[in-house]
Amino acid sequence: MNRFFRISLASLALACCTAGAFAQDEGGSVVRRRGTDRNAPARQDGSMVTPRMQSFYSDDNTGITDADRQWMRVIYRSIDLDKDANAPLYFPEEPVDGQENLFRIIMRLLAANTVPAYEYLDGREIFTDKYRIKTRDVLDRFYIPYTDAKGSTEKNPRFVIDESDVPTNEVLSYYVIERWEFDTRNNRLRPIVEAICPVLHRAGDFGGDALRYPMFWVKFSDLRPYLAAQTIFVDDDNNLPTATYDDFFTLNMYDGEIYKTRNLKNKSMVQMYSDPDDLKRAQDSIQNRLDNFEKKLWVPSREEVIAAREAREALEAAGDTTAVSEEAATERTTKSRATKRSTKRSTKDTKAKAAKEKKPKVAKSKAPKSSSGNAARSVRRRK
Repeated sequence: MNRFFRISLASLALACCTAGAFAQDEGGSVVRRRGTDRNAPARQDGSMVTPRMQSFYSDDNTGITDADRQWMRVIYRSIDLDKDANAPLYFPEEPVDGQENLFRIIMRLLAANTVPAYEYLDGREIFTDKYRIKTRDVLDRFYIPYTDAKGSTEKNPRFVIDESDVPTNEVLSYYVIERWEFDTRNNRLRPIVEAICPVLHRAGDFGGDALRYPMFWVKFSDLRPYLAAQTIFVDDDNNLPTATYDDFFTLNMYDGEIYKTRNLKNKSMVQMYSDPDDLKRAQDSIQNRLDNFEKKLWVPSREEVIAAREAREALEAAGDTTAVSEEAATERTTKSRATKRSTKRSTKDTKAKAAKEKKPKVAKSKAPKSSSGNAARSVRRRK
């Protein structure tokens, strides 16, 4: 009986505590889920990106410094949105079911003063506060209508831009800065997108071809938390959004043309190669060196060597000698050098052997010995 009474009291106490907790929750009490910040300010862009997420996607989170990097090359690419591979950056033109294209996301974050933008300096970009540009200046420069948002101040300006006023149909390309680096911690070569620049294609007052106006630079590390939250579909055969904008840039799913590499003279590829054929060959050469850089660091396996040889023989049998890959040419050069070294070594060995065989054997003359076993003394020096 006492045991039943104790169980009943425990059940009654548990029910009272649960009812009190629900009552506090309905009345706006301190009961909330773990990890939620009640005092967190509401964001104008409608995102739920926290400072912790921002630090996770920043470049400093990798822990790799310049001391760990053995090799690095900076590449500038132009991403043309007319190409099928780059279509996910342009479509949908209007927001559909919560999906937006890349330029709308950038403009929304810029209008809410969530991410900073930097001046386009044509080749020597510096992402510091000195070169940070004001959103109002950008909107005025490119004639984008706007109104001041509620609660906007001089130190924290925010703007409201109508969806119809965002010039998404004129942003037909992007400039991207890639940083190809080889670090000793991972022992691998990886391309990292450093910054993105929307390019406005706008025709003049008298018609003609549209001129390109680079708008501003935005660091990719500042955009990553927001791009990772936007899903997109990249395949016409699968209409489910299985990737994000962050995956699109991190996995290098875009198709971009190299228009510049960082150099001492700060010249673009067009300035260095005026002939279109020479320009195309130089771009292909740079891309091949980037693709084959990591492959040359390691000794190929037996299967890879056999596959490369079979591919080369198939191309030679088909009569296409120009399509021989760079690896095959390198393998052929290495084999020829090894053959020359072995030929020289065998020639030297043959000559030395022949000289040994031709050299006559000279009989060694033995000096006369005395009876005591010592060498015979000269007669003239005897007393």
